[in-house]
Amino acid sequence: MPKTNSNRSLTLFSFLILTLSAGCTQQPTKSSLSISQKPPLVKKDDYKPRLNKLKFAKSKKSLFKSGNHTIWERLVSLYALPEIENERIDKEINWFLKNPEYLVRVQKRAEPYLHLILEEIESKNIPGELALLPVVESAFRPDAYSPAHASGLWQFIPETGRLYGLKQNNWYDGRRDVYASTQAATKFLKDLGDNFEGDWLLALASYNWGRGNVQKSIDRNLAQDLPTDYWSLKMPNETFNYVPRLLAVAKIFANPDQYNIPLYEIPDQPYFEVVDLDTQLDLQKAAELAQTSVDEIKRLNPAFKRNATAPNGPHRLLIPVDQVSIFKENLAKLPVAQRYTQASVKVVPDKSRVKAAASRKIKHKIRPGESLGLIARKYKTSVGAIRTANRLGKTDHIQSGKSLIIPASGKSSIAAKSAPTTAKPIIYTVKPGDTFWKISRQFSVSTQKIYQWNKLNANSNLRAGQKLTIHKGSQIVAKANSSSQPINYTVQPGDSLMQISRKFKVPVSDLLKWNSTSVDKILKPGQQLKVLADKST
Repeated sequence: MPKTNSNRSLTLFSFLILTLSAGCTQQPTKSSLSISQKPPLVKKDDYKPRLNKLKFAKSKKSLFKSGNHTIWERLVSLYALPEIENERIDKEINWFLKNPEYLVRVQKRAEPYLHLILEEIESKNIPGELALLPVVESAFRPDAYSPAHASGLWQFIPETGRLYGLKQNNWYDGRRDVYASTQAATKFLKDLGDNFEGDWLLALASYNWGRGNVQKSIDRNLAQDLPTDYWSLKMPNETFNYVPRLLAVAKIFANPDQYNIPLYEIPDQPYFEVVDLDTQLDLQKAAELAQTSVDEIKRLNPAFKRNATAPNGPHRLLIPVDQVSIFKENLAKLPVAQRYTQASVKVVPDKSRVKAAASRKIKHKIRPGESLGLIARKYKTSVGAIRTANRLGKTDHIQSGKSLIIPASGKSSIAAKSAPTTAKPIIYTVKPGDTFWKISRQFSVSTQKIYQWNKLNANSNLRAGQKLTIHKGSQIVAKANSSSQPINYTVQPGDSLMQISRKFKVPVSDLLKWNSTSVDKILKPGQQLKVLADKST
């Protein structure tokens, strides 16, 4: 019996060797990736110490085989995806090596959040590589907001966020809640992994493109008797590059020495603690109680849109671990009536939305004879910006018929100071379907001003027939007099109605009236608008 088993084992081993050899010969030989990049220059000021003086690891050996227990050691220990050699992954690795400062920035941003993410990854038993998804999705910015209305570290769109329990209202956006969105994202990823029977590359493609779209692509390949793995599916360019990009990041962080990328030593310890409040609390007051800065409180709690926690919850805050004891002690001494004062609460400007709007990109189809310089001049941007947006490296070679992403230059925007006047207020009658935002846009005033003039707040409901006082003269006022003349304005990349109204010192409401066909539509570069502008402007 032992001899028979030995023979069977030998036979099986020989068969496996032959099978593997045959499989390898079916693929063309690919030269190994050339790595010649030097580590980026890291200034001492780039990183501020938290628990102790932090430093960069000098070697992979000291990082992963010592008793330091860094977050990277734990992360790599949870890797579960097979190692894949593919030119699409190599292309993404090369991009990161040419832009090493990007990886330096995301490491710095990731420090507060990685421990929480790994806790959720491990508890749900999903591959550790998925902890790096925020590198690809948001560059580890919890306030990131995309033109597609995706928000947060994990870039949830509104519908998917609600599906996974992330509330969104005037006070709070759960997609930007680091704690809640990480739980939701890892649950979502686990569901996708189960849906595709453990094929995590298909799960990741679904996270980016949608489960239904991936399944349709699989079905199309099945109908044509084609392979149905991720690498064989037809998909949009974004999804085509999405999975290789994550695999490239994971590979670099697992081999920092090989790629000459310094890893910021982050201890495998919680950065913050979730503290229950039971009531509303001013964020300024929270910072005072924790003896830390307001910026730190807002960095850890970007889900709250105002300078206080939401009235209907969640009644909790993420507090730096070093400050938790003093925060709880001071909170216990503070009377409930002093925790929140309505007068002190203002809407927190969503800078990420403003930045996303300013950085919207358009696609340009390359025509025969066009060069990068010609295209850059056409869109009032730079060749370098186009190269970066399309990952062209230092090449100027482009191919007619292909498309380029053109980043908005923002040069068409001209700021104009508001012209205060003594104009009489307008009494506006609310119409069915009106919102504060729609009315504010119509009269070129802020919603906050409308609240203030009418003693209302963001939670107030509008009803048809309601009268609102609008002090139109407090903002931009048109000079519709004999000195005005009609002109045709060509919309530039990055333009908005508000920017154009400021440029010509006319109300947005007049722009909408003069260009009725463009109401509630996104402006497109090259579009013609009629403007009745003052001759001096």
